[in-house]
Amino acid sequence: MRMFTTPFSPAARAARRRGRLARSAPPGPLLEVLSRRVNGPDTPLRKAKLLAVDIETTGLNPRTDLVLSMGWVPVDGLTIRLAGAGGCLVRPPSSKGRRAAGSQGARASGDVGQSAAVHGLTDDVVAAGLPLDEALDLLLTALPGRILLAHYAAIERDFLAAASRALHGIDLPLTTVDTLELQRLIVAGPEGAGFRPGKLRLGAAREHFGLPRYRAHDALTDALACAELYLAQVSQLGARGDLQLGRILD
Repeated sequence: MRMFTTPFSPAARAARRRGRLARSAPPGPLLEVLSRRVNGPDTPLRKAKLLAVDIETTGLNPRTDLVLSMGWVPVDGLTIRLAGAGGCLVRPPSSKGRRAAGSQGARASGDVGQSAAVHGLTDDVVAAGLPLDEALDLLLTALPGRILLAHYAAIERDFLAAASRALHGIDLPLTTVDTLELQRLIVAGPEGAGFRPGKLRLGAAREHFGLPRYRAHDALTDALACAELYLAQVSQLGARGDLQLGRILD
């Protein structure tokens, strides 16, 4: 997390890349995300628009692992918009389909494997899901004009970008706010020392603020859990949401 934004910051570079990529994007949700401006760094958090996202996968490598489910919840300023929440299972393509279409997890096995022990999504459960292209479009329909909010945001950012490249041949550079990095700042201070890494996990971070315990590794539930954690963090970092967005961008 950077506590300021400059013309050379990752957020500024991502915005410029989205503008360039929009010129070659096909009509649809991806074009809307690339062409719609998000809040600038001087936006007070009480006015910022974000989308809390969680993605469940078979592993941590977007080049080899599969997306199994997605969940998202809009956050408008200091309000969670449950009416805009959504989620879906993602059906892994067959090995033949992955090779032909260059789709997700081209070198993966095509089944959930041992990851089912973590998220509980077995092969028969995800077989009823949507193809990756339909699932991605659903999520992207909720994302235009919003900043990606996630806990350990690199996972969601990198898997979404990999899916966009595989399906459309176009990258998806996103501006992000990472609640894990916000929690690091809260529990360890600017120097980042003197804390146990386990304190940064989503459940532990919520416990720090007295938030209720939810079932972990359900994408929609985790997206909501991230959104609630974010509001608690904002309350501590900047009273009434007066803190500017540029101070917390990843």
